[in-house]
Amino acid sequence: MGTLEYNSARPPIDVDDQTLAHLKIVIGTKLRRHESFMMTWLSDGKPSGRLTIWMHPSIPLIFAFDDSKMAEIDPSRIERMMENLNARGELVLDQLA
Repeated sequence: MGTLEYNSARPPIDVDDQTLAHLKIVIGTKLRRHESFMMTWLSDGKPSGRLTIWMHPSIPLIFAFDDSKMAEIDPSRIERMMENLNARGELVLDQLA
């Protein structure tokens, strides 16, 4: 289980390494193009429910993987994630399978 840390303002988001590897590509692609977007995930902390952040290229972002081995990338999963993100302007972490 890796983590995604954004802006160091909140505790990191726990994400399995496989999903985190795909997120790194999708988020990196959007931010490299200077395309900001929203990202939403289920929160298990306080407050519980859903959290949404505005992803912007100027805000620090850290992808921390537990496994030192690079995860296998599924190009069709990347394509689905990008299509969903581009269609709604939001990346929803609990709908990434």
